[in-house]
This record gives sequence, structure tokens and C-alpha cells, in this order.
Amino acid sequence: MTHLLLTATVTPSEQNFSRETGRETAMAKDILGEAGLHFDELNKLRVLDPEVTQQTVELKEECKDFVDKIGQFQKIVGGLIELVDQLAKEAENEKMKAIGARNLLKSIAKQREAQQQQLQALIAEKKMQLERYRVEYEALCKVEAEQNEFIDQFIFQK
Repeated sequence: MTHLLLTATVTPSEQNFSRETGRETAMAKDILGEAGLHFDELNKLRVLDPEVTQQTVELKEECKDFVDKIGQFQKIVGGLIELVDQLAKEAENEKMKAIGARNLLKSIAKQREAQQQQLQALIAEKKMQLERYRVEYEALCKVEAEQNEFIDQFIFQK
């Protein structure tokens, strides 16, 4: 352990006193510095070197600024994530609507195809009915012609 002995010599010359006091102060600072003790700008005794203390304060301020910026970044990213989630939900809703519309179109197409087949079957049925009616008409025309011929023969025979 280093012991510090400070002595002050008073001389009639103020200059000598000032020089020796400055020298003694410098020696005291050196000895205290070796012991890990330092004086700050207010001449208060400190454990840390004033330069290290200043760097620590600066680092603390930079860290605070960094933490603030990280907080802002997290808020921005959080907002972006919320926006992306909202857009994803909207896209999913639109996708479901599109799938629904596509399925509706498919069902409408199938309904039209079924309706078309029904109409074609109805047309075929009506064509067959028309053919039956035509054959029946021709048969009735023959019967009418025969009956008219019979009536004409009956009238001429009288």
C-alpha cells in the first residue's frame, strides 16, 4: 500500500510556493493515479479516470439512443407486420370469393349443359310427336279422300 505524504513549504516568494504546490499536486495525482484514484474537473476524488468516465457516459447515451431507435424500429416493424397480416387476410378473402365465383360458374355451366340436354331431349320428343302427327295426318288425309270418294260414288249412284 502506498502512503501519501503531502508537505507544504511556505516561502516568502509566492512563485516558489506556486511551483512547489503544482509539483506536489502533480506528484499526488500521479501517486493517486497509480492507486486507481483520480480527480475530476471539479477536483473531486473519483475511482475511475475522468476520461473513462466521460467515455462511459457517452457510451451510455449512445446505448440509450440505440435502444430508442430499436424501439422505433420494432414499432415500425410491428405496424408493417400488422399491415401484411391484414393484407394476407384480405387476399385470403378475395381468394375465397374467387373460388366461390369459379365454383358458381362451373355449376352454372353444368346447369346450362343439363338444361341444354333437357331441351335437346324435348326437341327430339317433339320431333317424334311431329312425325307421329304427320303420319296420322297422312293417314287421316287418305281416310278423308276415301270417304270423299265413297260419298261421291254414293251421290252418283243415286
